Amino acid sequence: MKLLKRISIFAIAVMTSISMAQADDTDELKAEIADLKERLSDMRHSFDRVNKGLKDIMMHNIMGDVAIIEKVRFTGPPLGKDHDFSGDGEQNPLSLTNPLKLSAYVFFPKDIDPSKKYPLLVFPHQGVHANFDVENGQLYRELIAQQYIIIAPDYRGSTGYGKRFYESIDYGGKEVDDVKAARDYMVENYSVVDQNRVGIMGHSHGGMITLLNLFNFPDAYKVGFADVPVSDLIARMGYKTQGYRELYETDYHLGESAFENHEEYIKRSPAWNTHKLETPLMVYGNTNDDDVNILEIRHLIKSLKADGKEFTYKEFEDIPGGHNFARMDHPIARQARYDIYKFLEEHLSPERTFGNIKDMERASYKFVSR
Repeated sequence: MKLLKRISIFAIAVMTSISMAQADDTDELKAEIADLKERLSDMRHSFDRVNKGLKDIMMHNIMGDVAIIEKVRFTGPPLGKDHDFSGDGEQNPLSLTNPLKLSAYVFFPKDIDPSKKYPLLVFPHQGVHANFDVENGQLYRELIAQQYIIIAPDYRGSTGYGKRFYESIDYGGKEVDDVKAARDYMVENYSVVDQNRVGIMGHSHGGMITLLNLFNFPDAYKVGFADVPVSDLIARMGYKTQGYRELYETDYHLGESAFENHEEYIKRSPAWNTHKLETPLMVYGNTNDDDVNILEIRHLIKSLKADGKEFTYKEFEDIPGGHNFARMDHPIARQARYDIYKFLEEHLSPERTFGNIKDMERASYKFVSR
C-alpha cells in the first residue's frame, strides 16, 4: 500500500509538472502571437507609406498635363489630453495639445490668371482609414477644366502617414474640423481663391464629412454635393457585420458600440443633424449600393424634409457601378456628373462651363463617346 501511495503521489507530481509546463508554453505562444500581430501591423503601415508614394506618382501622371499639383502642410485641432495611442506607452504631453499636423493636395488649373480669383472646391476623400488618390482622375480633370481650384485633405486617420496618424482618427468628429481647416488654409494663403465662392463635395465617407461640414460651418460654404453619403451610423451598425462594428469599437476609434453609446453615434450621423442645414445641397443615392445601403440616405432625405429644408435629391435605380456609379464611364454616370456640375455652377460661377456632355468628355479624355 505504501508503494502504491508513493507511485500515486509521483504520478500526480509528474502530471502537475507537465500541466504547468504546458501552461507556460501556452502563455509563451500567446505572447509570441501578440508580438507577431504587432509586427504585422507595423509592416502594414510601412507598406501604406510606400503605396502612398506610388499614388502620388500616379497623380502627377494623370493630372500633370492640366494642373499644377502641390502637397501642402497645415494644422487641425489638437488630439486632446484624453487621447491615447494603443501600445505606444507614455506620450509627450505637447503631442496631445499642439495642433495636429496634416497634409493636403492642391490642384491649380495650369492656365489660371494669377490676377483673378477663382472658386474653390474642398474634396474630402472617401473611405474610413483611406487617403486621397486619383483613381477617378476623369472627375478631377472635369473640375479643373471648369477652372476650379481643388484642395483634397488627408485628414486624421488617413493611411500612408504611419501608425500614430492612423490611430489619430476621430470618425465624424475632429476629422470634420480638419477638412474645415483645409478650407481656411486655402482662403487665408492664396490670393487667387475667392472666399465667397467655396464649395465642398465628397463621396461615401467623404459625403458624410461634406454634410457635417455644411451643418457645422454654414457660413464657410456656398454649396455642397454629397454622393451616396454615409448618413446614419445607428442604422449602419445594424446592417453591417460584427467585424465592421468592431472597427469603431477599438480604443483609438469611437471606443464603444452603438448599443453602449448611441448618443455619440447620433451626434456623428448626418441624418440626425439635418436641422442645421442652411446651404444649397445636392445628394445622390443608388438603390443597388453595396456599401451605403439606400435606407441610410432615405433616412437623411426624410429628416431633411421633416425639418423643412430645401435641397436637391436624385435616387437612381440599380445603376451599374453600385456604390461608385457616378464615377463610372457609362452614359448614365456621365449625365449624373454633368448634372452635378450644373448644380455647382449655379452657386460658384466658375470661369468656364460645359455647354453639353461632349464638352465634359473632352476634358476627361482625348476621345468622346458616340
